[in-house]
Amino acid sequence: MARILIVDDHLLVCEGTKNVLECEGDFQVDITTSASEAEQMIEQRAYDVCLLDWCMPDMSGIELSKRILEKQPNAKIVIYTGYDIVPFLNYFIELGITGFVSKTASSEQLITAIRCALRDEAVIPVHVLRQLCRCGAKENMDENGQLAVLSSLEQELLMEVANGLCNKDIAEKHHTSQRTIERHLSRIFTKLHVSSRIEAVEKAKQLGLIPEHHML
Repeated sequence: MARILIVDDHLLVCEGTKNVLECEGDFQVDITTSASEAEQMIEQRAYDVCLLDWCMPDMSGIELSKRILEKQPNAKIVIYTGYDIVPFLNYFIELGITGFVSKTASSEQLITAIRCALRDEAVIPVHVLRQLCRCGAKENMDENGQLAVLSSLEQELLMEVANGLCNKDIAEKHHTSQRTIERHLSRIFTKLHVSSRIEAVEKAKQLGLIPEHHML
């Protein structure tokens, strides 16, 4: 019997997904609408797969994933989202997330994603592969034909800038100094050939390095 934890701030989503999975007969599913409560549940019992909503009010699924993986490096985590994950795929992989599944997926696709995660495998839908191919063909080139490549940390910092965090807040979140964050941002500006935070965010969105919408 595989034990699954579903974390989503929408109770109906939790209950509906639980019903789909438990109909399989070999899944035992717990649910919670609070990322903070999920942390406590994971400390109290072992789960074979954690299915986490990306955007939650108390803590994003990405932040919760980080906390889980800090304590359980081999945890199998699947991100459950309605957003485009292509700009984040490398970030997910580097972070240690096992896979993802869209909230528009069919019951069969959801079950397949969970079973693949149990086998330490991941399913990538064809439309995502096509987008990756298109991104690979462009290689994040700017209008001057120059390659723009941001590390996963730089992407994360730029997303936090896009979400309105100041350098001090970002530094506190990453447990580092404000000067260190300023150095990181300076390198990002150089890579993107911009001179301000606003320009950096807009340029990164244009190049597909960060998503168009608020995520974290």
